[in-house]
Amino acid sequence: MTVIGVSQMIYLNFVSLMTEVQNLYGVSELLASALTLCNPLMFTLVSMPAGAMTDRKGYRFTIRLGLIIMSVFACMRVYTGSFWLLLICQIGNAVAQPFIMNGITKLAADWFAEEQRAVATGLGTAGMFAGMALGFSLPPHLNQSLGLSGTMIVFAIITSVCSMGFFFLVKENHTTEPDEMNRLRSFTAFTEVVHLIKDRSLITIILMAFLAFGFFNGLTTWLEGILGQNGVGALDVGNIGGVMILAGILGSLVIPTVSDSIKRRKPLLLFCGISGIALIMPLCLSGQVTWLYVYAGSLGFLFLPGFALLLVMSEEIAGPERAGGAAGAVMLVGNAGGVIVSILMAIVKSEITGWRPAEYLLLGILIIVLSLGLLTSESFRSEKGKVP
Repeated sequence: MTVIGVSQMIYLNFVSLMTEVQNLYGVSELLASALTLCNPLMFTLVSMPAGAMTDRKGYRFTIRLGLIIMSVFACMRVYTGSFWLLLICQIGNAVAQPFIMNGITKLAADWFAEEQRAVATGLGTAGMFAGMALGFSLPPHLNQSLGLSGTMIVFAIITSVCSMGFFFLVKENHTTEPDEMNRLRSFTAFTEVVHLIKDRSLITIILMAFLAFGFFNGLTTWLEGILGQNGVGALDVGNIGGVMILAGILGSLVIPTVSDSIKRRKPLLLFCGISGIALIMPLCLSGQVTWLYVYAGSLGFLFLPGFALLLVMSEEIAGPERAGGAAGAVMLVGNAGGVIVSILMAIVKSEITGWRPAEYLLLGILIIVLSLGLLTSESFRSEKGKVP
């Protein structure tokens, strides 16, 4: 949870400093945004090789490698005299993130019984959402008192300390049989992809991840514009987005726990989808700040836990020995969806009606997600391999 959260903080810590970056280095808004956009772009390139390495070498080795890379580049960012060095460091951090993120389902399969894996994976995604919230909120306050270099020093210290904690505290349980481990050593990104695309159930989960991640990334990227046309100020928009993410953390603890308790994944996944459909238009159309907090908090609590369910379902369908590759595929396609949907929303924005067409695009995406959810099979299996 901690190292996933730190990787998200490093990824997002320039989002709220975009104006500062433009003023300090004299770069355009588009170039300044490259400090953030490089992450999903690199994720799509590195995710499957990182997932295959996780299955071949184990999550402890792969996450350690990612943490070494991230710590080195986080420390290099302390020198803030060059925008291009900052960009190179952010690209390095973007390369490190898939090695860290893709290990969560593998770890859950290694240490927890099947009836505990959804909540274990939910804890991992809760760490991700917590890191997102801190990545948005901490930098402006640190920058105000310490300056950009001081802010980078704080993040370098956090990254290094948490990485050392992982090195000393985390070990593998090695539930995979030795003969299976020998077979897994031959895994490559190509063989992983070939195996995964043969499974129709897993392809459905991956398509849902593409759309669901795209929905969330598009919504958060353009939330200020969407709510701003309803007369909501930038400060309130930031707080509303923070409430949504914090509620997502709580939901990622509660809803996967319910899923483990009832030994079902599909009903909870459908519930998350239905909740998103019911809440997205009230959130986008309202100008009442109090109600917006309610809508955003409800959307975060009820919809965002679907990410944890998608991840644990990918592991249960692919099997523990291929959990890293399955998670890598989900995260890869999800990040690609985040970029594509955000771009599509900007394209369909109307000169006359503003963000309304983009809002209907988000609603349509959720309807497709729910439709795909109806086509999925229950992934939870009892110890005898049957749906209980």
